[in-house]
Amino acid sequence: MNSNTKTGGVANLDAARGFYRVAIVGAGSLKGKEVAEVLDQRNFPSLEVKLLDDDESLGQLEAVKDEITFIQSVRSEQFEHVDFTFFASDGDCTRRNWQHVLKSGSAIVDLSYALEDEPGAVVRAPWVERQLGQSFTLELQPGPAVVAHPVAVVLGLLLSRLHAAAPIKRVVATVFEPVSEQGQKGMDELHEQTINLLSFQPLPKNIYDVQVAFSMVARYGEQSAQSLSAVTERVVKHYKKIVGGGAPVPSVLMLQAPVFHGHGFSLNVQFEKPTGVSGVSGALAGEHVAVIAEPEEAPNNVNAAGQGDILVSVNPDPADAQSVWLWVTSDNFRVAAITAVEVAESMAATRPRGQIQ
Repeated sequence: MNSNTKTGGVANLDAARGFYRVAIVGAGSLKGKEVAEVLDQRNFPSLEVKLLDDDESLGQLEAVKDEITFIQSVRSEQFEHVDFTFFASDGDCTRRNWQHVLKSGSAIVDLSYALEDEPGAVVRAPWVERQLGQSFTLELQPGPAVVAHPVAVVLGLLLSRLHAAAPIKRVVATVFEPVSEQGQKGMDELHEQTINLLSFQPLPKNIYDVQVAFSMVARYGEQSAQSLSAVTERVVKHYKKIVGGGAPVPSVLMLQAPVFHGHGFSLNVQFEKPTGVSGVSGALAGEHVAVIAEPEEAPNNVNAAGQGDILVSVNPDPADAQSVWLWVTSDNFRVAAITAVEVAESMAATRPRGQIQ
């Protein structure tokens, strides 16, 4: 019996029955919890979902498919017989462990972006792929599938849909980043800054190295480990990869907003010819996009929370008859998690069924 039989036989028998074994690395993170929830809501055919994370979350209880389980440590043996591994961890954790996962034969879905430049990695966004009629060649041993940044997914879907209906000349996008994109630590820092400001206490600045409470900033402090410019570069890079020539590349400005959850987008879209609000609204409406017209409540971070749809309102541009303004909100983690699970669903056809290797 060869090593493939030892490590793959059990998983393949489960796959033959239509079930897969799944691992979520970073299961204690906000993104990891969202992936687990979407797996359940979409009835992903999983026999087992392993929750893995670092020391901070070990032993933490979580509910998976109405069953209570606990988060275990990330060890190479945890990936034996696993069919799909979702990396919802930070980039360092992904880089430490992804080779172990690859050797085990598991398919990799990376939400941390750590593997985006690895050989064979593909940036994916199934919503945009369906809109543009793209198809991927299925491989028995695919490289890492990197989930496109949720901002790139939203921009890609909206602009490719509009461009197909009325050619776009230029797009300028201002994107308002929530602190949840920095995980629980980012949310904690905004919360603590808000409390300390109101009580006239020094501000914690471990994540942003700048005041984000009651403030809108275009760059973080020098001691911050992250930068908004790096986020912007990733968004544009992912957009180009998933859209290709399907729509013009927007000019993007990222601003850090003092909000906990959900992206906001202010888009000015200039068309080759005058296109009215009704025409733009009709072109946008469809799968994963809800166009909110008056007198309904305008899109905001609160009503976008937990939504699988992108919320959009369309307004005329008084200065240019060929332009419209879009105000857009979306749940950043929900978009990322749905994208990740749909990627896994599309890769399921590559998993061996009914054959012990």
